[in-house]
Amino acid sequence: MSTLTAIVLSGFVAYAIGWYSGRIEGSFALLLFLATVVSGVYWLAEQLFYLPRRRAAVMQLDTQHASRLVELKNQGITAADNEEAFHRSREELLRQPWWMDWTAGLFPVIAAVFFLRSFLFEPFKIPSGSMIPTLHVGDLILVNKYHYGIRLPVINYQVTSGTPVNRGDVMVFRYPPKPSLDYIKRVVGVPGDKVAYLNKKLTINGQPVSKVAIPEFFDADNMRYSKQFEEDMPIGSAPADMKTLRKIRLLNEESAPNFVSGIEDFSFKENCTYSVEGLECTVPAGHYFMMGDNRDNSLDSRYWGFVPDKNIVGKAFFVWMNFSNPSRIGSFD
Repeated sequence: MSTLTAIVLSGFVAYAIGWYSGRIEGSFALLLFLATVVSGVYWLAEQLFYLPRRRAAVMQLDTQHASRLVELKNQGITAADNEEAFHRSREELLRQPWWMDWTAGLFPVIAAVFFLRSFLFEPFKIPSGSMIPTLHVGDLILVNKYHYGIRLPVINYQVTSGTPVNRGDVMVFRYPPKPSLDYIKRVVGVPGDKVAYLNKKLTINGQPVSKVAIPEFFDADNMRYSKQFEEDMPIGSAPADMKTLRKIRLLNEESAPNFVSGIEDFSFKENCTYSVEGLECTVPAGHYFMMGDNRDNSLDSRYWGFVPDKNIVGKAFFVWMNFSNPSRIGSFD
């Protein structure tokens, strides 16, 4: 059994290294799920078979030891010198083998992490500046996994309904061209919306989204200032929901072109019209139009299309750490 366990653990380590280094297109959710299942099998085997067998061996040793003490006592002999050896033997019989320590012993921790990460909150690290000024490079954020409904891990199948996706939500989702990657953007269009982004001005369902200039944003990482604006995003989960507004800060570069270059092929591309001024799209049912707050430095739905509902991971809501700037800690929703 120790040899089999060594092979299994080596396989997990090899997969983890390959996934982390990018040599394998894997999924941490799948790795964690498999670790939970495998360690759970070992834990059940420990509780139902191996632990009872070790306890039975200890009981047999206790019985033999008690009988031996009675024999020695009848002979007038004190066996105190053998007590230490007896206790060592007893501990040795009860001790888990190394391969059980590294599987069944870790199951409660792995299961707890799997449950928390799959159904409650999942941590992410912001790798790029596409969501500046809302999120900065290096921000460690928490994502609410049940806000939009509970989904089964790995297959991402929704089993309960939750709060509808609203415009203005900062959402983590599986990148449509490569679902093994997670992306984070802001929801700009919900199913049925007509979204236009022309000459750096956003219009939703024919209603221009007001945008006013505010003091410039200083990017400490790149040591530069960028023009910053405040936008009144109409929040809502349907085209008719346009009355409630949410203020959102964003960046725009005057020197950046208005047209979208490097457009990929994607589902429902026929719903979009591109021009030198930008684009206009009608969001299909069950899909969402996403944009980064750093509007001219974000690869988003303008380039690779709509995000299907099945790709939703959760709603981002809190920065729990940024090691280079701890003052970033706090809610951004």
